[in-house]
Amino acid sequence: MKDVEKMAKIKEFLKKKDIRLSAKRYGIDALGAMAQGLFCTLLVGTILNTIGQQFGIDFLNRIIVTIKDATGENQISYTIGGLASAMVGPGIAVAIGFALNCPPLVLFSLIPVGFAANAMGGAGGPLAVYFVAIIACECGKLVSKETKIDILVTPIVTILAGVGISALVAAPIGKAASAVGEFVEWATVLQPFWMGIAVSVVVGIALTLPISSAAICAALGLTGLAGGAAVAGCCAQMVGFAVMSFRENRWGGLVAQGVGTSMLQMPNIVKNPKIWIPPTLASAITGPLATCLFKLEMNGAPVSSGMGTCGFVGQIGVYTGWVNAGKVITAMDWIGLVLICFVLPAILSWAFGLVLRKWGWIKENDLKLDL
Repeated sequence: MKDVEKMAKIKEFLKKKDIRLSAKRYGIDALGAMAQGLFCTLLVGTILNTIGQQFGIDFLNRIIVTIKDATGENQISYTIGGLASAMVGPGIAVAIGFALNCPPLVLFSLIPVGFAANAMGGAGGPLAVYFVAIIACECGKLVSKETKIDILVTPIVTILAGVGISALVAAPIGKAASAVGEFVEWATVLQPFWMGIAVSVVVGIALTLPISSAAICAALGLTGLAGGAAVAGCCAQMVGFAVMSFRENRWGGLVAQGVGTSMLQMPNIVKNPKIWIPPTLASAITGPLATCLFKLEMNGAPVSSGMGTCGFVGQIGVYTGWVNAGKVITAMDWIGLVLICFVLPAILSWAFGLVLRKWGWIKENDLKLDL
C-alpha cells in the first residue's frame, strides 16, 4: 500500500513539473525543435556566408569576432555567418528546452550545456546535444522553484547535470552518429542504385511524418551522394504532394506544400494511406537517378539534406557544397538539380496520382487541405 502511495506521489510530482515520458514529446516535439535550432544557427550561418562570398557583400565577409585560446597563441575568427554557425549547440539545446516547456532559469542554463555537448560530440555533436539537452532539461525542471535560492540551485543543477552527462556520453554518441552517417555514405558510393532508392524513400517519408528529417540528416552528418539522395526524396514528397493535390488546393496548397512542408498531408494520409504512394514511388525513381546519373552530391550543411524544397534550403545546400569544394559548375549540374528537385517529382507524382485516381484509390478531396 505504501508503495502505491509513493508511486502516486511521484506521478503527481512529475505532473506538476510537466515531465511526461512520452514518445511524442521526446521523439517528435524535441526532434522538431532540434531542426529549428539547427536552422537558426548552422543553416542560416552557412547561407549568410555563401551570399557574402558569392555577391561580395563586405559586411557579411568581414571578421567581426576574434577569440584567442588560453595561451594567446591561437585564435579563431568569425564572420556573422560563422558566428551563427558556431552557436549550433546552444541553439539546439535552447530550442529543445523551449519545446519541453522549461522554466526560464532552466532554459537559459541550457546555453552552456548545448555548447559543451556539441563540442564534446565532435562530428556527431547535434545528436549528442539532442540527448543531453533533454536530460539536463528534465533535471533542471525537477529542482526548479523547490528552494528559496532557486536562482542559484536551478542553473547550477542544470549546468552540472548537462555538462557532466556530456562528459560521459557526448563523445560516444557523436562517434556512433558519425559512424552511421559514414556507413550510409560509404554504402551509397558502393551501391548507388539500391542505396539511392533506400535513402531517398526513407528520408522522404521521414520528412512527411511528424518527425524531423532535417534533424536526422544533421545528426548523422548525411552528405555526399547519400545527401543528394536524401534531397531527392524530400523534394519528391514536397513537390509531389503539391502538384498532385493542385486540383483540390490550388495555388495556396502548391506554395504551402512545395515551399513549406508536405507534413500538412498527414491527416489525409491517416484517412487514406494510398495517397502516399505517388510521391513515394517518385522518390524511389529520383533517388537512384540522383546518385547514378547526375552524381548529385549535397556537401553543404548536413541539415540541408533533409529540407527538400522548404525555403529552397536543399538546393542552397547543394550549391553551397559546390562553391565550398571549388567545383566548376556545369550546365549538366544545373539540369540535374532542376530535374531531380522540381521537374521529375512533379511529373512522376502527377502521373502516378492520375492512375490511382482512375483506379479509385484516390477520390475527390482526399488530398484537400484545411487552408
